[in-house]
Amino acid sequence: MDRRDKHNYYLDIAQTVTERGTCLRRNFGAIIVKNDQIISTGYTGAPRGRRNCCDLGTCLREKLNIPRGERYELCRSVHAEANAIIHAARNDMLGGVLYLVGVDAKTGQLVENASPCSMCRRLIINAGIRTVIVRNSADAYTEYDVQDWVLHDLSLDGVSGY
Repeated sequence: MDRRDKHNYYLDIAQTVTERGTCLRRNFGAIIVKNDQIISTGYTGAPRGRRNCCDLGTCLREKLNIPRGERYELCRSVHAEANAIIHAARNDMLGGVLYLVGVDAKTGQLVENASPCSMCRRLIINAGIRTVIVRNSADAYTEYDVQDWVLHDLSLDGVSGY
């Protein structure tokens, strides 16, 4: 019997979470896991009570041709990582792993070279999460040691993210 490895198992769950996303460009799903227990999930979507881009039928960043990784302040959505962190207690996240998957809303393909944006990196650091694992393909992923983000502060040198 071929058994799915644990990282891809959790990435598969995060990929399912993307299906709740409301972005017209890219939908991300995040789950936070600690001691083999899912602590929290999050997906890309407008703050509670506000209308989503999919409801409005338009994306301002797309309308303005804003490149990936820029001008997030114009986006209606809260990122998946932020939503997952918001819905968990910090004590539960300390030393945990955040799994992240991105899917292009138009093509259904995985987002290439995805990584948390600089704002989400700051949230991940403050949440006490130890590792971030991002899906690259159905079976391949990139693993980030969050301590590297602390030691090598890249928040101002153009790290793009979504």
